[in-house]
Amino acid sequence: MKSAWAFLAAILLLIPLLFIIRPALADEYSDLQAQLDQKIKELSAKQGELAGVQSEHQKVSVDVAATRNLIDRTAAEIEKKKEEIARLDSQRQTKELELSQKEATVSAMIKEIYKSSAGSSLELILSSQSLGSFAQSLVYYKAVAALAEQKANDLGAQVTQIKVNLISDRDKKDALDAQVLSLAQKKKILDSQLSALSGHIQTVSSQISTIQTEIANITARQQQILAEKTGNFLTSVGDVPPADDPASRLDYNPGFSPAFAGFSFGAPHRKGMSQYGAYGRAKSGQNYQDILKGYYGSVSIEHRDLPGSIQTTVGTISFEDNYLMGIAEMPSSWADSGGYEALKAQAVAARSYAMNAGKPICVTESCQVYSSSKAANPPDAWRRAVNETRGQVVVANGQILSTWYASTSGGFNLSYTVGGYTTSGGWDTKCGSQSCWTGDAYEKISGSPWFYKAWYRPRYGSASRSNPWLNRDEFADIVNSALLYQKDNGTVTHLSQTDKSNPDTWSADQVRGALSGDAISNVTSVSVTYSTGGFTSNVHLETDKGGKDIDGPTFRQIFNLRAPGEIWLASSLFNIEKK
Repeated sequence: MKSAWAFLAAILLLIPLLFIIRPALADEYSDLQAQLDQKIKELSAKQGELAGVQSEHQKVSVDVAATRNLIDRTAAEIEKKKEEIARLDSQRQTKELELSQKEATVSAMIKEIYKSSAGSSLELILSSQSLGSFAQSLVYYKAVAALAEQKANDLGAQVTQIKVNLISDRDKKDALDAQVLSLAQKKKILDSQLSALSGHIQTVSSQISTIQTEIANITARQQQILAEKTGNFLTSVGDVPPADDPASRLDYNPGFSPAFAGFSFGAPHRKGMSQYGAYGRAKSGQNYQDILKGYYGSVSIEHRDLPGSIQTTVGTISFEDNYLMGIAEMPSSWADSGGYEALKAQAVAARSYAMNAGKPICVTESCQVYSSSKAANPPDAWRRAVNETRGQVVVANGQILSTWYASTSGGFNLSYTVGGYTTSGGWDTKCGSQSCWTGDAYEKISGSPWFYKAWYRPRYGSASRSNPWLNRDEFADIVNSALLYQKDNGTVTHLSQTDKSNPDTWSADQVRGALSGDAISNVTSVSVTYSTGGFTSNVHLETDKGGKDIDGPTFRQIFNLRAPGEIWLASSLFNIEKK
């Protein structure tokens, strides 16, 4: 009776938790969508601000270039004027010396002419021997006097011209001095303007850098929110296998043609042990140690002295006899169909993970799912799996490994690094390579409903569409969006879902307009290429505009941004189906 009351009490305690956890996650989903809408609005505003600042920056740059050119021309003109002033100063000194010499010569000549004119007649009479010789001498002296007078007049004219030239040169010099002073003042003003403009450019450049950083942060947050929204669903199997939704299967008839859908191999996070893969390995004859080493690589399975209790968000409880018994991460029913060794592998992985998790450890899928009701009455197969591996953990480099695990990897497990150790990863197939994928993938052997699935439902709340299939126009719009992104990745902020209230999102016609003649209207066939690294490397489409190739990561990114409703590609290893 005491045990029954304890069980009832546990149930009563768990019921409030169910009503707390699930609505909280639903609220988080709504909050993320609201954040996404808000960030897109912020991004649009910042892009408008950036365009304005860039326009101002361009105008200022033109002004600075013109100012710098004018300063250079002004400086050259100043140097030219200074050279001309120096030349005029030199000419002035030469002309002033020449003027002084000519004035002295003229003065001497005038004195000589005066003396000659005063005494020449008497001298001629006294010196003449006859009247004939006197007459001849008189004519000669008159001629000499006339020449002297003409020379004096010429010199006087030259002196006058030199004085005129000196006045003209002095006027030119004064004008040039005024020009030099004016240009120097102009250069000083331009230098001040240039300094101010340079400071303005630095300010504007800083503003542009800040806005670009903010836009990058907003875009990153937009992608993060999208990842959180699409990735916020159960990635472990849980105590009950996920339902196999008929609409998510390839044989579903959407009621229209052509129809396109994105099918994912597995789902996040594809790291560590695949639970369905472990089930398939167990069915194929592997024991739990082989299974663990198959997913974690060169590790050892060792017995360690572990704490007797563990701190959880629902209190401190016994580690082995309560916490481990209550782990609800894998259906115990698998033991009935050859999967008992998978349960043992899960017990060791859960024990190892708990030793590395933060304390207190949460009891939801964010850490490991713990059910107090299951702990009170664990299924027999799970009880045996825990007891038979009691104290056993996965050890790498002498330390207990943080053993990640998830439901389904799609046949390829991504490696991860923790505590200086990197897991092996690789193809989760019988042959250990891509050559026998998908037929001999362990997850296909176990029948995982997530091995090849088209996703269209949110984790909580109702789906906005009844199936994951896209019609011709919807798929063509996604393809055009991906082609536009390949042409200009800056357009990514315009490529969100058109059925959501995102003000910056371009319609299908706007995307087509941006692509101009490269836009496609119809896809006649589609095929993909898979990388040996476990992801889709290329999507090839035959269209009304010929063959188009889009790299796999780009196609997935744009598909998840643009596809309507909650349609998305859960894995980087995906295929596109057409029917």
